[in-house]
Amino acid sequence: MAVRITLKPALPLIPLLPGLSLLGIVAVLFRDGHGGGLPLLQEFAAAAVHPSLDPVVLGSLLNGLQITLVIALLSWGISSVLGVGLGLLCSITVSEIVTGVSWPAVLLRRCLAPLRAVHELIWGLLLLQVFGLNGWVAVCAIAIPYTVLMARVIADQVDCHVSPALPVLKGSGAAPWAVILTGLVPPLAQPLCNHVGHRLDCALRSALILGVFGLGGLGTDLSLSLRSLQFQEMWSGLWLLAIAMVILDRCLRMLRGWSRMLIIPVLSPLIAIAWGTHLDLQLSWPVGQWSVLFANVMDGSQGLSAALEISWPAVIASTLWITLIAGCIATGLPPLLLLVWPGKTSLRIQELLWGALRLLPAPLTALLLLMLAKPSLALAGLALGLHHSGVMGRVLMDDIRNTGLRSAQTLKSCGASPRVSWLYGPLADVSRPYLTYAIYRIDVILRDTAIIGLVGGAGLGWQLMEALSSFHWWLVFWIVLTSAVLTLLGESLGERLQGSWNSRAMAL
Repeated sequence: MAVRITLKPALPLIPLLPGLSLLGIVAVLFRDGHGGGLPLLQEFAAAAVHPSLDPVVLGSLLNGLQITLVIALLSWGISSVLGVGLGLLCSITVSEIVTGVSWPAVLLRRCLAPLRAVHELIWGLLLLQVFGLNGWVAVCAIAIPYTVLMARVIADQVDCHVSPALPVLKGSGAAPWAVILTGLVPPLAQPLCNHVGHRLDCALRSALILGVFGLGGLGTDLSLSLRSLQFQEMWSGLWLLAIAMVILDRCLRMLRGWSRMLIIPVLSPLIAIAWGTHLDLQLSWPVGQWSVLFANVMDGSQGLSAALEISWPAVIASTLWITLIAGCIATGLPPLLLLVWPGKTSLRIQELLWGALRLLPAPLTALLLLMLAKPSLALAGLALGLHHSGVMGRVLMDDIRNTGLRSAQTLKSCGASPRVSWLYGPLADVSRPYLTYAIYRIDVILRDTAIIGLVGGAGLGWQLMEALSSFHWWLVFWIVLTSAVLTLLGESLGERLQGSWNSRAMAL
């Protein structure tokens, strides 16, 4: 009788496998690299310890930082309040409690899905063409997709954590609002508040990215400083941003109570508007020139010819290739670095490293890498992957701290080497939730390829910039539609992978 043996990698080895892509990326960069920008990178690194202290520069940077904070707070507050309401409406459980059927929630989810599929940068560039340069353009560009993303997360949380008390409450004849407040809200309040707090950090980085592409704030100052090679001024802005992020993180940790976290998003728009009136940020509601968009789009004869102007297979393939490269780097780099240098001291130093990678926007990272190599898909994927590895690194560090280091100490006391004890200890403990989050992060990376495409000259993002610069609105329509379809397909695939992974985990 033949014996069939199936070889499968151990669970802690799976997060390390994507890191093998670094070998191919290094080979491509070595082929396309040049040493012309090395002195500039040395100046960039030296400027980190010698930032500009010019009062004029610091005043301009502080003003830009305030604009970025106002945009982030305003968009965060609006998206949180609207997202909670829409999330309850999108919940199948809530729909069955209120109406007795589930199809209204399913229909609303399908209608909102295209809104979250479009990146906030694309929203910003489109709204900029209609309303001009105005503070509400950046706010709406962030609030629109963030509201729908928040609604999706809340609806999934409600539907996945159905309390066993719901049938009892419904059978007792309680009113629908009483069933919701009693059976749904209490167990989900704290996890949802944690997600709301995490969204503030994301809104701040999104506001910074919009500024990089000319929508005002600190991002515009950082971009201009980098393009003019004023590295000391750029590092002054980065240090100010780092201080602001640390202060916000500390404030959110002090307000962990769910009752306080529900009040802050409600008050933050009022605070942001009052703050913004003292700045150069225009918060008067603009009048849109919708004729700019619809004048040519109404001419349907140009639609087919515009769709044939682009080689869609090549553009889509380049976008997916950038996503794959960035996803492998973001997933594999944090555990690989932790395995190369294990220990408590490594955790502290790597936490600073991942914070620095999150601090620097991906477009600016791409511009720095262009000083060392020619533009390529590998370069674009590396820039995007390094930024998202900062997010994944923070997730990995937090998971390891929450689970503790006892498993590593136990294996080490049994004679295992430090690397083996960390591999089959803490990394094995957090591998499953880390991989689950990595699947979701790849979906975010696919959405963020628009940022790198605008810088690296590849993918749908580059084609969108070319179409916007020439006011080719039919081509803009097709590119946005294609980007939305790709994002929704990626979300569907990610949900299937997560479901499969969770079912296997329950079987084990």
